[in-house]
Amino acid sequence: MIINTGARTDTVRWYTPWLLKRFEEGYVLARNPLFPGSVTRYELTPEAVDVVEFCSKDYRPILPHLHEITDRFNTHFQYTITAYGRDIEPRVPGIDASVDTLYELEEIVGARRICWRYDPVLLTRDYTVERHLETFAHLCGRLAGHVDRCIFSFVEMYRKLEFNMPELIPLTEKDMDRLAEGLGRIANGHGIRIQTCGTNGDWSRYGIHPSGCMTLGMLGEANGLEFRKLKHRGTRHGCHCIESRDIGAYDSCVCGCRYCYANKSPEEALENYRTAHDPDSPLLLGHLRADDRVVQGSQKTFLTRECAARQGQPTLL
Repeated sequence: MIINTGARTDTVRWYTPWLLKRFEEGYVLARNPLFPGSVTRYELTPEAVDVVEFCSKDYRPILPHLHEITDRFNTHFQYTITAYGRDIEPRVPGIDASVDTLYELEEIVGARRICWRYDPVLLTRDYTVERHLETFAHLCGRLAGHVDRCIFSFVEMYRKLEFNMPELIPLTEKDMDRLAEGLGRIANGHGIRIQTCGTNGDWSRYGIHPSGCMTLGMLGEANGLEFRKLKHRGTRHGCHCIESRDIGAYDSCVCGCRYCYANKSPEEALENYRTAHDPDSPLLLGHLRADDRVVQGSQKTFLTRECAARQGQPTLL
């Protein structure tokens, strides 16, 4: 099975001590967001986890300690670096700092394990098609050879974006076509494989691959693993990723990105970070309650039988 550390929140940036302690103690608890009284336990051991997936906008806090995980587990890293400034991403480092951190990450894990995310792509009066293409070209020039591929998606018009980003300009088919043509041309010109995620449009005519951002093919190539041929169910419409188990929590990311789908509001996330998080708790937010029902999560390996044996996974959990 795949453990995802960053789909609901940026644990790497804001909760590094908690994350490291979970792997040190060898288990984690995750509360069901739809049924809060239901809690799932996952074992965080090399025998129970095929790959640990990271997704962050700032890897600086964990870099000095990352070997504690990479020395024991197969890993894969998604690094989001966009064109946006603090007006859109209030607590995210700028481009120069982000690129420098990516170089440091590469020295530890290698370019093959790093996917650069340029998403979501959205338009405002300040962030135009032209500005996106100019910034993307600059980033491609600095990241070529340092990442395995680039993944982008067009912003999904969640209802709350109407309130959080009233300046958002809805993307037209023409806008998306111009962006896709430009992104594909620039990425391919720098020798960077580019693909979509969470977007159903076919942009293959521009050299863009229609794949998910976390597939068994990607994870296998990054770690030299052999996976069984399994259907990738995804997590939402247009998603073609392999299923994973997220150990984070909604309403806990403090980056404050105005397009975020995982927070009801930046204020609530910040309050949870300040008052509801205990680095010693097996839950990211809060503690177990007397009436909680804890169940053991299913952790069946996706590896082939032969590869599982080599990885020390002779049984399925």
